[in-house]
Amino acid sequence: MDVYEAVTSRRAVRAFTDRPIPKDVLERVLSAAAWSPSGSNLQPWHAYVLTGAPLAELKKRSGERVAAGDPWDEQEYEMYPPVLKSPYHERRSAFGKQRYGALAISREDWEARQRAAAANWDCFGAPAALFCYIDRDMAPPQWADVGMYLQTVMLLLRAEGLHSCTQMAWAKYHKTVAEILSPPDELILFCGMSIGFEDVTVSHARLGRASLDETVRFVEG
Repeated sequence: MDVYEAVTSRRAVRAFTDRPIPKDVLERVLSAAAWSPSGSNLQPWHAYVLTGAPLAELKKRSGERVAAGDPWDEQEYEMYPPVLKSPYHERRSAFGKQRYGALAISREDWEARQRAAAANWDCFGAPAALFCYIDRDMAPPQWADVGMYLQTVMLLLRAEGLHSCTQMAWAKYHKTVAEILSPPDELILFCGMSIGFEDVTVSHARLGRASLDETVRFVEG
């Protein structure tokens, strides 16, 4: 698979089979991802990979919280601005319509929407999950470095025939994740990432992208 195919075939998959992933494949992906760029080579990412019984326990504890209606943990970072201006508001709305429309869930069916959201904390059935942390005292450029690292991981997973889904939703249950992983206090959970083989029996909506002239300006001599 060449780079262009990896980029265009990568998407947020929200239904996985339980087919296990060989450890050597994950090690190969993460070893190569270490070459992701970062300012002054800080490499500010801290990744934890869960499979097997530890992941099952995390899913169980998270599922119990969902079933009990536990409130989310306090936010440790702002996921989105309080008010999204145009065109970002429209893009987010379009995502919601397409996501829930593919599941045949109406805007008014709040319970069905909650059930769909709860699948986040089962990792959509994936047999592996990566949790990415960053030091609390890092600045926005280092958060950008973490984003480049995660993108590199996702593209390498595609090269291995795997799919993924990054999930900021896990930051809402960061205390439960910490119960399993015991990260140092100086780290903050940025996101989780479900990893596995796509369940092709489940239909997925492929979201579009803004046209080139919306996001790129060529300044030519």
